Amino acid sequence: MSPASKPWALIVGVGPSGLLLGLMLAKKGIPVHLIDMSVKLDEQPRATHYGSPAMYELRRAGVVEDLRAQGFLPDGVCWRKLDGTYLAGMKMGVEEDPDRMVCLPLNRLGKILMDHIGRQPSATVSWGHKVVSIGQDEQKAWVICETPEGEKRLEAEYVIGCDGANSQVRRSLFGDKEFPGKTWDEQIVATNTYYDFSKFGWLDSNFIIHPEHWYMAAKIGNDGLYRVTYGEMPGLTNDQLRERQPWKFETMLPGNPKPDEYRIVNFSPYRIHQRLAPSMRVGRFCLAADAAHLCNPFGGMGLTGGIVDIGGLYDCLVGIHEGLADDSILDKYSEIRRRKYNEVVNPISSANIVRLFGQDPDKALENDEFLKMCKRTETDEEFAKEFRNGVNVLKHDFTQYYRKDSANGDAKGANGHVELDKDLAGAVQVTAAGVTD
Repeated sequence: MSPASKPWALIVGVGPSGLLLGLMLAKKGIPVHLIDMSVKLDEQPRATHYGSPAMYELRRAGVVEDLRAQGFLPDGVCWRKLDGTYLAGMKMGVEEDPDRMVCLPLNRLGKILMDHIGRQPSATVSWGHKVVSIGQDEQKAWVICETPEGEKRLEAEYVIGCDGANSQVRRSLFGDKEFPGKTWDEQIVATNTYYDFSKFGWLDSNFIIHPEHWYMAAKIGNDGLYRVTYGEMPGLTNDQLRERQPWKFETMLPGNPKPDEYRIVNFSPYRIHQRLAPSMRVGRFCLAADAAHLCNPFGGMGLTGGIVDIGGLYDCLVGIHEGLADDSILDKYSEIRRRKYNEVVNPISSANIVRLFGQDPDKALENDEFLKMCKRTETDEEFAKEFRNGVNVLKHDFTQYYRKDSANGDAKGANGHVELDKDLAGAVQVTAAGVTD
């Protein structure tokens, strides 16, 4: 598509969520323009684990083969005491499952999506476009951008904010401070570390329960790289956190390693949030993924939930574009994706992190109902299968809101979402930990 021509959809944010939506729409032949204030793809690894609902959407986009080729299939997840004692865990499912979890750093998924979208003639990507204001009327929506060539006004039928936690689209719609929710008191530090956890018999993903030294250690690459994300004292400076890191690792990690026994390649202290935008649709503007909601990284709910947002919004936009639905379907999108956040993502991700520091590890198996269910999966394969499928509670079939007389053909057939009993939502806690921000 020529940059000078008017796209049907304008996507703000050339990260994985924006690229995924752009690719899916472009493969339908829908003219789409993606813009970003940066000059290139984000190279930070960030989140890593794609739960089965996310894999379903990535499979619909046609990128799973590349994802599997570059990533790996985690063997399982477990919870342990600080001394390494195994409490409970579960396997990740059969290798033949087309939607089985895959681990690949998010920056590498971005490159895969960018490669695929580059093959689509109906898609255009523009870098160095910073949104400074927005507007809409009954026929169109637009953004005003600062660019290297000067100020530009870009128009489309619909504008989608996929521009992350600091979304300018969301701020323009609701105000700079209107992002309801909370910031956790807990300080976390995310590191990418080369250390051989496997020699201690640990699984690919491990959560350690302890009131002070709680952490997660998850394999994120085939070269021995692990994401080690741990809790720290609040109120410390970055320099103080770095000073304490060798002591923390020697205290926490199996084998009590000295600094010369591991190699840290990334050290990122940050605060964590639980927040949800007042709406995910305002007229011709929509929000998705981190631009719409945030959660703590323990359990990978932000990554998987954001990708599921994209799949649902794609179905809604295709329905409008093909005359299968009117734009009220976008109200359904906002209503249901916000409900999924409030009923699943927020409570489950909150339980995931509190589980690590908010209980006595010696009594965890006795008192923690989720760990009891994990323990049951080790001996009851039917229950294990049902439990793993509980993650699909995140999904929703928006094609059911297409007009009843519309011949939606493959659009509906392609999106066979299954609504599961909300009691199974606990299973989404086992999607291993990815860091979303």
